[in-house]
Amino acid sequence: MDGMSGPHVIRGSVLLPEAELLWRFSRSSGPGGQHVNTTDSQVELRFDLAATEALPEVWKQRALERLAGRLSDGVVTVRASEHRSQWRNRETAAVRLAALLAEATAPPPRPRKPTRIPRGINERRLREKKQRSETKRGRSARDWG
Repeated sequence: MDGMSGPHVIRGSVLLPEAELLWRFSRSSGPGGQHVNTTDSQVELRFDLAATEALPEVWKQRALERLAGRLSDGVVTVRASEHRSQWRNRETAAVRLAALLAEATAPPPRPRKPTRIPRGINERRLREKKQRSETKRGRSARDWG
């Protein structure tokens, strides 16, 4: 499967139109030997989150809030340069963007309902606490003279 032709799937239900993905290729940085840095294998994938129509409005707002620190003018940027092949870096970048957006658009976690502690247990704890304090008080009250 060549993963590059169709739209990228995110969390099963959202499709990012290929047209909205902005790819940029440049040379990977780092030490170079023969040939190693002559190919444009670093991939930069940008996605205009603020302008996209591909996401439901609620998700979009959620993602804009959560990724605020990562955005520049509403655009998310993901880079990949670990592979020597540009194609594999494209795959990596696409997966990263998908993961980022899936995380950013996930619904907020349910508020935690505190567990009720049975009264008996609480009373036992208080009883034991009282006993322990008695014991300790008994220790220090003794006159060692």
